[in-house]
Amino acid sequence: MYHVYSHNDLDGIGCGIVAKLAFGNEIEVRYNSIAGLNDRVGRFLDTAQLEDQLFITDLSVNEENEARISDFVHRGGKARLLDHHKTALHLNKHEWASVQVKYEDDRLACATSLFYEFLVNQGFLEPSPAAAEFVELVRQYDTWEWEKHQNLKAKMLNDLLYLLSIEEFEEKMVERLKAAESFQFDDFEEKLLEMEQEKIKRYVRKKKRELIQTTINDLCVGVVHAESYHSELGNELGKEYEHLDYIAIVNMGGRKVGFRTIHDSADVSEIAGLFGGGGHVKASGCPLTKEAFSVYVTNIFHLPAVKEDAPKNTRNLKQSEHGSLYQNHEKELIFIHPLNEKWGIIHQENKLEKEFPSFEEAERFIKRHYTCWLADDEKFVNYIPVSK
Repeated sequence: MYHVYSHNDLDGIGCGIVAKLAFGNEIEVRYNSIAGLNDRVGRFLDTAQLEDQLFITDLSVNEENEARISDFVHRGGKARLLDHHKTALHLNKHEWASVQVKYEDDRLACATSLFYEFLVNQGFLEPSPAAAEFVELVRQYDTWEWEKHQNLKAKMLNDLLYLLSIEEFEEKMVERLKAAESFQFDDFEEKLLEMEQEKIKRYVRKKKRELIQTTINDLCVGVVHAESYHSELGNELGKEYEHLDYIAIVNMGGRKVGFRTIHDSADVSEIAGLFGGGGHVKASGCPLTKEAFSVYVTNIFHLPAVKEDAPKNTRNLKQSEHGSLYQNHEKELIFIHPLNEKWGIIHQENKLEKEFPSFEEAERFIKRHYTCWLADDEKFVNYIPVSK
């Protein structure tokens, strides 16, 4: 009997789908949270027979199960772990593990693409254009390459997953990939996904008004509570508030925290690792442990949400030759103004000695240090900067 234990997101479920294409009814597939995997693997090893074959995909095991799998394989059992998270690279010391973050052409790998290639190379699965396209859509979504290539079809695939139950999605995809020559959505799904996109936009707009800015371990962090659309929310908030090093998304119902960043300077997999989690450099997560709850909930719950930049100004504009006025919850006024070929800052009528080569760098500085936003036109008109 084949057993696949995988993650419960699109990439993990993609592994289950290609496994069912390969093994049909001769396989048991179980989808797990990060926190639930080790218990599942432990229970398998308690009763495993040597003729059983275990596949673990898109997740990694703890030290106890690492040792137990090695013992199982040493006794003649069959196990294979395929993952693409750099936090699991240490498992490559075992013959039963294959962790690969990227391909030789620098494309980022995902678990579904690694598992599909393994199944094809081992003769378990005949390749097909439809399956290959499905796998590539999963890979592009999981690595966020879809945004770079503007491949909305990859994002739509993930949206469809969350509109259906896992069982429905899995069944639909297996049937479709068996029968189709290429991967397509049907007319009903297209309409459903169009409505879902509008719903996501409304949800993201709402959550933008709830973002809290704080400093954690010398990093400027945005924290928001949300139970849905974490990838879309993290990406939009990261672009809207570029001065933030990363976004932490607290899911109270799911008891977990998701981390997202659009910057190369922050590695959120390392941040997640501090709380027993892991993942990608730019997208990771961890359980909402007592320590994580203290950092991302208790310590900052009293802070007000950051306001958005005034959206309808005609006078107080960014990068204006007349300067740009900002304010914060402490009613402080911060003024960015052109200074020869550089940009200067006046904070509460006090001129800062530091000058900036670009407006964007000056704005990033004041948003990180003063938690401020672009003031409206009326405040700008009444403001007279005084330099000292």
